[in-house]
Parts: sequence; C-alpha cells; structure tokens
Amino acid sequence: MNRDTDRAKLFGRRAAFLGVAKLALLGGLAGRMYYLQIIEGSRYATLADENRINIRLLPPPRGRILDRFGKPLADNEINYRVLIVAEDTEKAGGMKATLERLSQIVDISPKDIQRVLRDARRRRSFVPIKVVENLTWEEVASIQVNSPDLPGIDIDVGQSRNYPNGETLAHVLGYVAQVSETDLTGDPLLELPGFRIGKAGVEKVHDLALRGAGGTSQVEVNALGRIKRELERKEGEPGVEVELTIDVELQKFVEQRVGEESAAVVVLDIHTGEILAMSSQPGFDPNAFNKGLTTTYWRSLVNNEKSPLINKALVGQYPPGSTFKMVVALAALEAGIIAPDQTVFCNGVTELGNARFHCWKKWGHGHMDMHEAIEQSCDIYFYEIAKRLGIDRIAEMSRRFGLGEPVDIDLPGARSGVIPTRDWKAATIGQPWQKGETLIAGIGQGYVLTTPLQLAVMTARLVNGGMAVQPHLTRTIGGKPAHAYEPARIDVSPRSLKLVADAMAAVVNSPKGTAKSSRIEDETMKMGGKTGTAQVRRISKSERDTRVLKNEELEWRERDHALFVGYAPVGAPRYAVSVVVEHGGSGSAAAAPIARDVLEEVQRRSILPPLPPKTVASDKDQPGGEDSPLQAASLTGRSL
Repeated sequence: MNRDTDRAKLFGRRAAFLGVAKLALLGGLAGRMYYLQIIEGSRYATLADENRINIRLLPPPRGRILDRFGKPLADNEINYRVLIVAEDTEKAGGMKATLERLSQIVDISPKDIQRVLRDARRRRSFVPIKVVENLTWEEVASIQVNSPDLPGIDIDVGQSRNYPNGETLAHVLGYVAQVSETDLTGDPLLELPGFRIGKAGVEKVHDLALRGAGGTSQVEVNALGRIKRELERKEGEPGVEVELTIDVELQKFVEQRVGEESAAVVVLDIHTGEILAMSSQPGFDPNAFNKGLTTTYWRSLVNNEKSPLINKALVGQYPPGSTFKMVVALAALEAGIIAPDQTVFCNGVTELGNARFHCWKKWGHGHMDMHEAIEQSCDIYFYEIAKRLGIDRIAEMSRRFGLGEPVDIDLPGARSGVIPTRDWKAATIGQPWQKGETLIAGIGQGYVLTTPLQLAVMTARLVNGGMAVQPHLTRTIGGKPAHAYEPARIDVSPRSLKLVADAMAAVVNSPKGTAKSSRIEDETMKMGGKTGTAQVRRISKSERDTRVLKNEELEWRERDHALFVGYAPVGAPRYAVSVVVEHGGSGSAAAAPIARDVLEEVQRRSILPPLPPKTVASDKDQPGGEDSPLQAASLTGRSL
C-alpha cells in the first residue's frame, strides 16, 4: 500500500515539473515573439526592406572643358555597350556559342571572349557582363537586326569622355582612365565598375569639380539578388564646366606650324599670365586612353624617340643658350659692373687659364656694347660680364624672372630647371665651382637648364614693365573666376628693362640682328626677340682646328637645340612667345620663323580684349621712366 502511494506522489511531482517546464517554455516563446514583433518590430521590418530594396549608385555626367571662347575641348558622347546575360544563352548553345556568333558582327578579340567567360564563372547567371563598348551606330544597328540569333545579348547606352580635337591640346587636357587601387579615397563613385577619373593634365587637376555627385536608383530585388523593378530614381549632379585660357584655334595653328618637328611653343598674355597656347609636339590621342589602348598604338608612343607622351613645354629642360643673355645683361647693369655703352672687344676667342672660350662667330664681332652684343648675340661680351658678375649674382637675377624654381601653374609635373650656384654644385655634385663654368653659364650653357614655359614667363616679365606675372591655364570653374592676383613688381630698373627690350627689337628688325630674316613686315605687328642655339655635344679641339661639323652632318640627337623668345607688338607689348625645337639646329633658322608666324597669327586674331585702365602702364611705369642706378655712372664708351 505504501509503495503505491509513493509511486503516485513521484508521478505527481514529475507531472507538475513537466507542466511548469512547458509553461516556462511557452512563456519564453511568447516573450520572444512579443520582443521581436512589438519591441523590435520596426527595426526588423527595416532590415527586411533593406534585403528587399537595393540602392544603386548612378555615375554623374562629367563636366565639360572649354576654351576661352566656349568651344568644347573635352565633352561626353553616347557610349553603346554590348552586355550578355548567361542564363539567357542556355537554350541557344551557351555563352561561348553566342559570343562566337556576335564576333561575326562586331570585332571581339579571343582575349575578350576569354575574359567574358571567366567573369561568367564568377558571377550569378542573371548578372549582365560587359562584352565590348564604344560601338558605332552601324554596329548597334547590325546587332539589333540579328537579335533573334543572339539571345542574352543586350545593348546598354551610357556616356564616355570625348576629346573632339584629337591630339590637339592632349598634353594640356590629359586624359581619363579607370580607377586603380591607389586612387581609392572612400568616395563610393570610385568603386563603380568602369568609372573613370582624370589621370593627367587639366582632367587630373580639376577632377573633383569635373566629377560631380552621383545619383541613386532604388530597386526591388528577390532573395537571389535579381532585380524585379525600379522603385525610385534620383539623377546625380553633373560636374561643373571648366573654362581654360587657351584659344583652341590658335593652338591648332601653332601645332600645324610646328609640323613634324619635336618642339614646344608657349604663348602668354604678358600682363595677366593667361596661356593662350601651349604646344608640345608630337602628341598623342587622349581618346585612345579612354577607349582602350591597342598594343600597336602604345608601342608606337613609347618607342618614338621624340617622346610624344611628354609635355615638353612643362617638363622638357633645355639649355637656354643665348636667350639667357638678357638676364645676364640685367644682372650686370643692376650690379653696376658695366654701362650700356661700354664695349668689349670680340676677336672670336677669349682665354681663362689654359681654357679657351669661343664666340659663335669664328673671326669675332669687334667692339660690342650691350645693345650690339644682344642684337648680334656676341658670346665674348657675355663671357666677360659673366666673369665679372660671378655665378651667384647671375643666379639671383635669374630667379627674379622665374628661372631655376618651380612654376606656379595649374598643371601637374612642372619642372624647375637648373640655375646653378656654388652651393648647388657642392650639394649636387660634391665639387667646388670653377670660374670657367661661370663663363659658360653666361651664354646659357653648362649646368643652366630651363623649360619653354619658364622662357615664356621670363620674356613676359622682361617686356611688361617688370611685373612678376604668373602663368595659368584656368579662367573659370563653374562660372567663377579661378584666379585673382596682382603680380608683384620685380626689383629691376625700368631703364635697364628698356635697354634690353630695345636690343631684342633690334635682334629682329636691325640689318645686323640674328633674326632679321624673320621680321614681321606689318609695322603695327612688329616683334622683338632673341635667338638661341644650344649645343648638346662637346666640340673637340681637333674638330675645331679642322672643321666643325654642321648640324645636317650629325645624327638627329647630336644636333643643337633651336630656341627663340619673343614679344609683340614692339610699340606696346601684349604677347610673349617661347619656341624650342629639339635638335632643330640654329635658332634663327628653325625657331624664329615659327615664333614670327605665331605672333603674327595671335595679333591677327585679336584674342585679348583691351587692357582695363588699372593695368595700362603710366609713363612712369614704362621702361626708362625712372632713373637707372647706372645713370650716375660714366656713360663714356670704353673697351673692357
């Protein structure tokens, strides 16, 4: 009896325990459901929507680049692309068969076919894959006509960068290309497949402004990620327009005039620093970088000895030759070591220790004052005043005219050139400065290196009344002025500047001038300037004793560089130009004629508006309007 009672009690306790456990379990489930449905209901509803709704970023149209007259230099064009969806090709023999049929209509390389097949293995079968892009309308029409035989093939319409003038201004504009790993900054636009950014030139400098802001597309997707429908679409903000100072028609004229030469030409407004033309020849087609370089085209660029990928106007560093003599003359005048009409006798050679330094004119020029020495480019005169000056005073004056230091310009990669000093040589080469090197520097040779852009800036500062004008390429960004500055005055006597400018006028317009054959006949357009011929090889004593070889007898790379810097019109300077023809030979024969034609064209086109009153120089501002430090010095001509 007692045993039965104990069993009943045990059963009761166990039943009660199970009942409590069930109640606890049900309570827990009810509580969890209450928590999920009531307390956290809105949060989980949002998460569910996020799984169902996908936000996709839309690339904005890239801003245009215009010249100073509003002509497009870089814009966007419709880009037709072919896409393929793998699952739609299954009933027609698969992707490979479809791609082979497509390749009979448009040009698809075996490499592209392999890429598409490889991408298809990595992605879901309903995700579109790009096959080719930049199709012509005729190719698009052919695909549409044959669409029944091309299941899974679709045409997508987008935009791509276009440079309507081809190679013209390629070095200035730069190009766009796909984003690399090093370009990623956290901007989600940069992670869009196929998105392109500026990689060089103006495209790179103003990339953020040109890029714009991305739009969004809200789409509904299923559990596999397949798009069911678009719920909302918000277009992005296009990039702003960037207006340059360039006149594209003048630029075309310059490039046509340079022709097949390897050369650089820069044209400046001497008062504002606006660059009207910047040419580096030969060039390249920036469209090829955007649409895909072929191996053949790439090899033609990198194997070209005239370096078409390099912007010679900005990066090329050349001995300035005799175009440097004006700076040496100003340094001598300002230092008071010579008066304008003091003369130096040139018999064709001068000696320093055991070294002999030759004039370009073998039998000499005779007695030369400063005006004549610039006019006829006498080397002996400048050897003499450079020896008296010393390299450090030459370097100091050079920097006032923008040489030997980085150019502050809105383009990447500008080189600073080299204006040597004693300290520079000790730090760079580890050797003491030699006096003979000062003589060589006095005629713009030796260690002296400048860029064509620096030479244009130097010329502008020489003839604009001594204002330290800075070059620039951008006029407006989004309609707002990009530059507002007042150039500082260079501490150089106006009388010295006038003397140099008059001598430069004589270089072209005097019967003895080295560029007399390039004078402009129209009196209202007359130009002044200075020739330069920069030697790139060493002439041995034996060659000098027998016969110095002519440029035409040498390999192209051993020929002299031809240079010319000029300004116009002589009576009221407004434009400055620099021309460097790589291995072109004589400056008077190869560079001066180009400069003449360019200065004539820029004046004929009347590109620049009249100067505002505040920038018109008064009589006091004009060269010679103030007393020169040399005025008190003896002006009696005497030989040195």
